[in-house]
Amino acid sequence: MAFAPSPIPSRTQYVLEAIKHGILTGGLSPGQALVETELAAQFGVSKTPVREALKTLAGTGLVVMSQFKGVTVRTVDAAMAHEVYDVRLLLEPEALRRSLALRASLEPAREALVKADEAVDRAERSLANREFHRALYLPCGNPLLARMLDEVRDQAALVSTVAWAAVPSWEQEAGEHREILRLALAGDADGAARALHDHIASFVQRAFPEGDRA
Repeated sequence: MAFAPSPIPSRTQYVLEAIKHGILTGGLSPGQALVETELAAQFGVSKTPVREALKTLAGTGLVVMSQFKGVTVRTVDAAMAHEVYDVRLLLEPEALRRSLALRASLEPAREALVKADEAVDRAERSLANREFHRALYLPCGNPLLARMLDEVRDQAALVSTVAWAAVPSWEQEAGEHREILRLALAGDADGAARALHDHIASFVQRAFPEGDRA
């Protein structure tokens, strides 16, 4: 018998989303300590929802739990960025090909582009960009493949946030997104997959050159 996962309590979800927003807007800096008592006081909750939220964020790779340092916002370096983007390079183009082979609707991807254009901060833009990529790979017909890509979404967003803080390149990436969608809508699966691969590869190489890797 399969069991559905338990829903996250509302207070925990509230704290989780608030911390995630802080991380993805740069309000919480990489390496910054996240102290349960301080966060509980800030959000007006007990330590329990804070603790559960931090555990969930650790599972998505946005924070790191250490016996000695406690909980900190994950630090982004070239090695971490390339690890995350290597996974995307291996899986996303193939997932897109499969989505197009199944003639999946691309309307969610189009809607995500509009949201990205209308975003008012880095967190909203990052969320819209993740929605765009997810709309391309989610209907690939392989739930395990989609889940594997879902697992690196938040880490990829953290990489983008750090990179954008140094070099705000989202306008270039938005143009690349439009080209990927244009090719996909035209039914050019190979062209769309190549454009997606180049888009992912060029971003991480531009933000974190290979020579910077540890």
